[in-house]
Amino acid sequence: MRGAALRGLGAHRPARRDDNTAVAARLDSSDEWIRSRSGIVERRVAAPDEGVVEMAASAGAKALAAAGVDPDLVGLVLVATCTLTQPVPAAAPRVAALLGATRAGALDLGAACAGFTYGLALAADTVRAGSADHVLVIGSERFTDILDPFDRGTAFLFGDGAGAALVSAVPSAEDGIARAVWSADGAAAGVLRTEGSPPVLRMEGRAVYRWATTTVPGLAREACARAGIAPEDLAAFVPHQANLRITEAVVRSLQLPDSVVVARDVIDTGNTSAASVPLALSRLQELGQVGRGDPVLLLGFGAGLTAAGQVVRCP
Repeated sequence: MRGAALRGLGAHRPARRDDNTAVAARLDSSDEWIRSRSGIVERRVAAPDEGVVEMAASAGAKALAAAGVDPDLVGLVLVATCTLTQPVPAAAPRVAALLGATRAGALDLGAACAGFTYGLALAADTVRAGSADHVLVIGSERFTDILDPFDRGTAFLFGDGAGAALVSAVPSAEDGIARAVWSADGAAAGVLRTEGSPPVLRMEGRAVYRWATTTVPGLAREACARAGIAPEDLAAFVPHQANLRITEAVVRSLQLPDSVVVARDVIDTGNTSAASVPLALSRLQELGQVGRGDPVLLLGFGAGLTAAGQVVRCP
């Protein structure tokens, strides 16, 4: 079998920034209250013409450009999303058409906040097996469409955006995506869900926090073990940007040294579910905080309750 590696990254961040002032006014709250519970200062809000499909295509085009790969060479397009309010047709075939990936298979992934890391694992195995030479994995979310703006449990947490990565075939000796770890706890799925028509997001925040802070550290350690690397030897840790309190709790549990860069994109992007890991990784690359070949632990977790992660080498 041949290897698989990240070849290029792309990000789409809506221009509009919604700070805590406006959100706090709606919730009869305050900037201090929001920061203390989430660490979030502002979040991005999509414009009317920035749908899940359009943002995904934008991020995907940037990933292809960064990799220098023609869309016609892409064999599979995977779009992870939980905010597509019209699920038929799926987002991925429309994204592939916008990109000009006319020879690609295309499908959506429904693993919510873990969707991108699940997709990355599937993409790597698809490439290694020879079913495609290049697989485009995209996380794209538009929470604007499913949030109750007056819900004190969710309204201040979520933002819009998309992130993408191209996974390509490489010689087996250059394999750059380690074996994934993943889990699911459907018995507790109700703590983070949509309800009603049109769908509205509801969350039991304390239950989600307890699950994440007790489950994620163990998965992180297992992912590092499968990659043959100690957590302290990572160049960076990019967890799902759910809540800064969760991130800091996991970092403490893993006892990561200051030499490991920790993504804290949630502060000014909010929780973008499936888009959060690729958006955060793209930012670290843009800022020069990670470089080509650096080992980075990616870990997504959320509704389902699902989680997945792997150590990758930066493109």
